[in-house]
Amino acid sequence: MGAMSAAGPLAGLTIVDLTRVLSGPYCTMLLGDLGARVIKIEQPERGDDTRAWGPPFVGGESTYFLSVNRNKESVTLDFKTRAGRDVLDQLIARADILVENFRPGTLARLGLDYPSLAAAHPRLIYCSISGFGHSGPRAAQPGYDAVLQAEGGLMSITGDAGGPPFRLGVAIADLAAGLLASNGVALALYARERTGRGQFVDIAMFDTVVSLLSYQASAWLNGEHAAARIGNRHPQIAPYDVFDASDGAFFLAVGNDDQFQRLCRLTGLETLATDERFATNPARVAHYPQVRDRLAVALRERTRAEWIERLMAAGVPCGAVRDVADVLADPQVAARSMIAAVEHAAAGMVKVLGPPLKMSDAPATVRSAPPVLGQHTVTVLRELGLQPEDIEALRRERVIT
Repeated sequence: MGAMSAAGPLAGLTIVDLTRVLSGPYCTMLLGDLGARVIKIEQPERGDDTRAWGPPFVGGESTYFLSVNRNKESVTLDFKTRAGRDVLDQLIARADILVENFRPGTLARLGLDYPSLAAAHPRLIYCSISGFGHSGPRAAQPGYDAVLQAEGGLMSITGDAGGPPFRLGVAIADLAAGLLASNGVALALYARERTGRGQFVDIAMFDTVVSLLSYQASAWLNGEHAAARIGNRHPQIAPYDVFDASDGAFFLAVGNDDQFQRLCRLTGLETLATDERFATNPARVAHYPQVRDRLAVALRERTRAEWIERLMAAGVPCGAVRDVADVLADPQVAARSMIAAVEHAAAGMVKVLGPPLKMSDAPATVRSAPPVLGQHTVTVLRELGLQPEDIEALRRERVIT
């Protein structure tokens, strides 16, 4: 099939994207950034659910949708109809990869599960993202990010000591699952180069969240140490926490005893460095309230900018607690091309985040704005050989819009 101009390690590959909302679209966006052609199949008239999520909207387009759908082509298609299914089958026959994030069993009832498709398309890589995966007693349950953060243990360790549990400020279960899915697709492509066969990539949001527990899980598995909510501090490192300067908050991340000694000299608290209760990291963790109290008083004596300048010069890790606007205005964001401007078909010039993956020889790129609903339907159908009268018939039957 034809493709928009692309470069990157996945250039020349085609993805049929049956995903919506966040986990799947994030996966396919990352693959699109790397050069793959992503044909996003959307429900006629309605499209991806997130097209209606807002405010804010810009030019009638949801900023949520804009965040994870760059480098894609939108095709409206009701593939539950016979005519729509015929079109989808033709697209799959020409594709290298299919990505979906329906609840397990949904596509099987339509004959669009991996076993059904692999028989006819043995080179197809089929990636499924779901709440609990395609095996186990909870496979049929739906997956929602906040629910998975709760069920997966993240909320139990997020929040102030003695306070209520909190979810993260972004949908981390969705985003991390999408990231793992893109990695799984890339690995399946690598394996296909050697075997000639595609395979099934099964990504569960629940598995993803459990894997993010990392050292907290290890502490329980190997020491039966139950993690608890402790605010911004670290359970095994001290001082590693948010502190207030005279004019704002900053994070102090002291990772070893040498850094602690330098911190003590800068704050005029040299006696802390020689006190056996604080001289080593395990001791500081055990006596953290006393360490924090002494530091908190000293750190309020200067502005945040002064402390960051002095601490960084001394090699003590720290950073300001900033809002989203401040972060996006950072010169480092511009230097790393983490914001791109692209022309949108309805909203005009819009800004999107740039690809975080940097490669020297085959870089990820932002080539096109997120599409309006059905923007590429006619183009893609013509590539399949459909004539104008065929396309108009599909429109009359509401198979496309």
